[in-house]
Amino acid sequence: MRIHHLRNATAIIELGGHRLLLDPMLAEVGAMPGFKVFGGGRRRNPLVPLPPGAEAALASVTGVVITHEHPDHFDRAALAWIRDRGLPVWAHPIDAPSLRRKGLAVEPLVDGALGLRVERVPGRHGRGVLGWLMGPVSGVYLAPPDGPSLLVTSDTVLTEAVRAAVVRLRPDVLLAPAGAANMGLGGDILFGVDELVELARLAPGAVVFNHLEALDHCPTTRSGLAARMAAEGLGERVHIPADGAVLSFTAQGAPAAPGPSAARRPGVQKWLTAKFAGT
Repeated sequence: MRIHHLRNATAIIELGGHRLLLDPMLAEVGAMPGFKVFGGGRRRNPLVPLPPGAEAALASVTGVVITHEHPDHFDRAALAWIRDRGLPVWAHPIDAPSLRRKGLAVEPLVDGALGLRVERVPGRHGRGVLGWLMGPVSGVYLAPPDGPSLLVTSDTVLTEAVRAAVVRLRPDVLLAPAGAANMGLGGDILFGVDELVELARLAPGAVVFNHLEALDHCPTTRSGLAARMAAEGLGERVHIPADGAVLSFTAQGAPAAPGPSAARRPGVQKWLTAKFAGT
C-alpha cells in the first residue's frame, strides 16, 4: 500500500490494484470562505496550495472515494475535475444519492466494492448539537485479499464505536484527521491531541495523521503533534506526512473480516451540509 498525501484529507491511496483519490479538495488557495466562524483568526481556505507534482499524480487515479460531503473533503473544483474525467466514485450509501444528483457515477461503499472487504465505521463529527448539525459521517475499512488493510476514520471525535472498530479490525494502517478542528464555538469537531494519543496506542500497526495546516479552523501543527507523539513513545509508529509525501506500508498479517456496516439515516442536517458544500 502507498499513501501519497496531497493536502488536508486528500490523498491518493494505492491498494488492491487501485489508485484511489480520497476526499478530494482541489481548490486554489483562498477559493473557499473560512470555517472558523467565531473567535477571530478567520482566513479563506485552503491556506496552502496543492504540492508540486500533484497534477501528474492525479492524472493516474482510477477512481475516487468520498467519505462525506463537507467542502474540505469534496469541493466544487473536485466535482468539476471528476466530471470532466468521468471517473467512478465510491461513497457511503447515505451520500450516494446526493452525489448522483450532481452528475457523478457513484457506487456504494459496501462489502465487496472494488474487490475489497469493506466496512463502514460510524463517526461523530463533534459533540452535542454541533455534532448533530455537522451531519452523519462514517469512516471506512478497506482490506484487499493480499495486501495491507486500511482504516480511514474520516472526520470524527473519539467514540466507543471508533475505539471498538480499531481494536476489532486491527488495521495495518490507520489514517485519521489530526487538526483538532474548532469553529470557535461548540468544542472540537475532530480528535483532540489527547484523543490522538489514545488512538495511536489502540492501533496495532502504523498510524498516519492528516488534516493538518491547510484550513483556518485546524490549530494543531505538525511539529507540535510530532513532539507530543515522541514524548509519548509513539514516534516510530506515527507518521505525519508533509504535503506531497509518499508513504509505503506492508501487511503485518491476515486482514480481519469486516462486520456488518452500521446503517445511518440522512436527516435534515445531511441536506444542510450538502448545500453548505456548495457543489
